[in-house]
Amino acid sequence: MSLAGSWRAELRKLLLVLAASGLLGWVSGYTLEMLCLGLFVLTGIWLWQLWLMRRWLEDPNQAPPESAGIWGLVYDTIYGLQRENREARGRLQSTVDYLRSSFASMHDGVLILTQSGAIEWSNDAAQRLLGLDYPRDRGQPVLNLLRWPVFHDYFLKGDFQQPLQLPSASNSRQILQVEITTFAGGDFLLFFRDVTRVVQMEQMRRDFVGNVSHELRTPLTVFKGYLDTLSASELFDDARFQKAAGQMDQQVQRMENLLTDLLWLSRIETVSEDRETNAVDMVAMLEELREELGSSYPERLVVLELETREKVLGNYRELRSAVSNLVINALKYSGDHDPVRVSWVREDNNLVLHVADSGVGIEERHLDRITERFYRVDESRNARTGGTGLGLAIVKHVAASHRAELTIESEPGRGSCFSLHFSLP
Repeated sequence: MSLAGSWRAELRKLLLVLAASGLLGWVSGYTLEMLCLGLFVLTGIWLWQLWLMRRWLEDPNQAPPESAGIWGLVYDTIYGLQRENREARGRLQSTVDYLRSSFASMHDGVLILTQSGAIEWSNDAAQRLLGLDYPRDRGQPVLNLLRWPVFHDYFLKGDFQQPLQLPSASNSRQILQVEITTFAGGDFLLFFRDVTRVVQMEQMRRDFVGNVSHELRTPLTVFKGYLDTLSASELFDDARFQKAAGQMDQQVQRMENLLTDLLWLSRIETVSEDRETNAVDMVAMLEELREELGSSYPERLVVLELETREKVLGNYRELRSAVSNLVINALKYSGDHDPVRVSWVREDNNLVLHVADSGVGIEERHLDRITERFYRVDESRNARTGGTGLGLAIVKHVAASHRAELTIESEPGRGSCFSLHFSLP
């Protein structure tokens, strides 16, 4: 029976009781009293059904009360909803058990926190890496148990786009990386990974690059000194020797530029929180850079479009290195008569530097790798421009150290636009 049919049946029942009570009252001469008695009986039946429903809802595991009419329909509807809810909870619990079982078998530490930051669940790896004791620590605020100040700042700030590296609580030489995501409307899922080996390898690579660059600079300086001396002597007056000396000098200069870029890249690769930062006047920097490039590229036009004079917090030397690399690249890879446009603008909540040219452009398949060190889009083009292959790698690392975003838009034959987006505080 449908809900509408049940209501009509109940209405007919009410009218029938009232009619019977009225008839008995008319016969006996107590019409009002009999009507009240009929209504009292109906009210008692409904109260009885409500009591049965209350007792059943207090213990939903028992069978629903037997009843006909609208009350039977209500019981059946509630029972169906309860069954669907139990099935949904069972499926959800199975999913949670599966996920917890998966997390428990991971070598990475996993913590599940409530919206308030209290520990809800932990796997064995997290207990080992973080020195926790689950389930005794369940319900404890995670900030009371993990006492790294940098972790407190990271967690309370709520910006989890970049992972955080920390020393292990049990071994100061062990480095942990934590990644945090939110789920289920505000709960937190924390992954702790041992990245000690990765950090050590990266440090070894940086040390190797720095040491080799330093070691190569000394013999290269000696070689260039002797080359300059020989070039100035009468021995190199012969045109054949002059050509060879010019080629050697060109390659020595290229090697010097490469070593300089390698040493600079090695210095800025690591994002250091204690680096010197100041309010950098980008407008003054761009005007000074244009003036300097005027002597190196006297025939080229660098157009500045300065829509704001707002400053950006950062390291002046690093920012200048990134900007000069972008502008010089634009000059090298565009035509001799094509202007390079450099703009400093405010877009929404960002300060943005655009460096645009109308040169050869870059195919889309190269854009994801163009900032890798020594990546070549075109070997012959790089040889002509004398680049080291490190310029955009330097730009990328400067952007990372300043929490900025580097974006690249390019179309072959129409030019490229490199942009640095600095978030305003």
